[in-house]
Amino acid sequence: MLIKENSSILIPIDFSKQSLIAIEQSYNLAKFTKSKIILMHASPNSNVDHQKDLEEMVDKITNESGLKAEFLNIKGDIYELIDKTAEELECALIVIGLDTQVRFRSFMGVTNVGKFIKQAPCPIITIRSVDSRNNCRNILIHIDLSAESREKVGTAVQFAKYYNATIKIISVFSPSDEKYENELLPYLNQVKKFIKERGVNCTNKSITSNNVAEAIVNYANNNDCDIIIQMNKKDLSLGEMFVGDLSLKVVETSNIPVLSVNPMKRESISSSVH
Repeated sequence: MLIKENSSILIPIDFSKQSLIAIEQSYNLAKFTKSKIILMHASPNSNVDHQKDLEEMVDKITNESGLKAEFLNIKGDIYELIDKTAEELECALIVIGLDTQVRFRSFMGVTNVGKFIKQAPCPIITIRSVDSRNNCRNILIHIDLSAESREKVGTAVQFAKYYNATIKIISVFSPSDEKYENELLPYLNQVKKFIKERGVNCTNKSITSNNVAEAIVNYANNNDCDIIIQMNKKDLSLGEMFVGDLSLKVVETSNIPVLSVNPMKRESISSSVH
């Protein structure tokens, strides 16, 4: 799934440090994709809270970046409204700053935050750190043998071409699962070849670990990665329902921005990778 161009980037705003950084980090992407920036603020009791602040933020975006910008001020729960708003506006991307206290899972299952990420109508970049990353030199993608895994390759190539970045592929498997490793390695080489044929620098690395999310985030930090691109998994196994979804674990624990893409019911640009 590629990020659409000549569209809009939706940025939910709660005035936290992370949400303000999300605005700044959207500038380059908005320029690359020729997109308008739409700020979205929601309050449980009013649709006029922070009206003046939002007007000033839109003016600041236009003055700093030259980009088109506007805002929405809506009454309701922000996490219940994001997906609906993004779909109505046919947004190309959601960029959201998440406070480190935001929870993704409750005792009974996924919270509103996790649901909006899993059900979003377009790709989402989540930012949990207060560190600004305006450039993107290294992109990390995790490849496994799931049907959804290959769909993020096209998006990674798109990002790499925008930023002239290198794609770093990793695979993570259990130290005791030699069969899985043998099945995965030929596929990794095919993905690497596919990326290089499109003029993008690429490396690949296999890691043994029983904690996949931790291994992904640690590798990203230790190898100067600026963004992690991942696919959300459409159907979870019974075990995943109890221990937690890998993609949400990565978003919850990563101090590096994460681009999450939901699988689409159509042929993906990366379907040429077999």
